[in-house]
Order: sequence, then C-alpha cells, then structure tokens
Amino acid sequence: MEETCAHIEAVESITEPKDYVCEECVKHHGTWLHLRTCQTCGVTLCCDSSPNTHMTKHFHATGHPVVISAEPGERWLWCYVDEAVKGY
Repeated sequence: MEETCAHIEAVESITEPKDYVCEECVKHHGTWLHLRTCQTCGVTLCCDSSPNTHMTKHFHATGHPVVISAEPGERWLWCYVDEAVKGY
C-alpha cells in the first residue's frame, strides 16, 4: 500500500544514482546488499539490510528525508520522517 507524505510530494524530479555502489562502503572496504539514493543531495548509500546501514546514518546526520531505491527495476521513494512509500 502506498502512503505518501509532504516530503515525498515535495520531490520535483528523481535523482538517479551516479554509480551502483555504496559510496561509504567503497571508502571503508565494506559490503552492501541494496542501495538507496538521497533525493536531497544525490549520495548513494547502502540500506538497512546491509551491514553498515549507511543511508539511515546519512538521514540521522543530515535530516535528508527522502530516498529512492537505487536497485535496477525498482521505482519507489521512501520517507524516513513519515515512514511513507510511493511508487514513481
């Protein structure tokens, strides 16, 4: 079920990942399972299923609320603040 919020609705255009890597895992020789791209700054980091949960850490450090799945074929946005999801 889709649940949208003001943060998701404020996204005017989708920022796609530049590369299919977690930028922090690459720096620290870590591994990831799935990737997310921040819709505020464009960074691509690993999700909560990954050992280092870099995107959630990014949200807590920056307050950037909305990410997309950077997984090929997946087209959805997630809002950390409202725990809302919407396809695009």
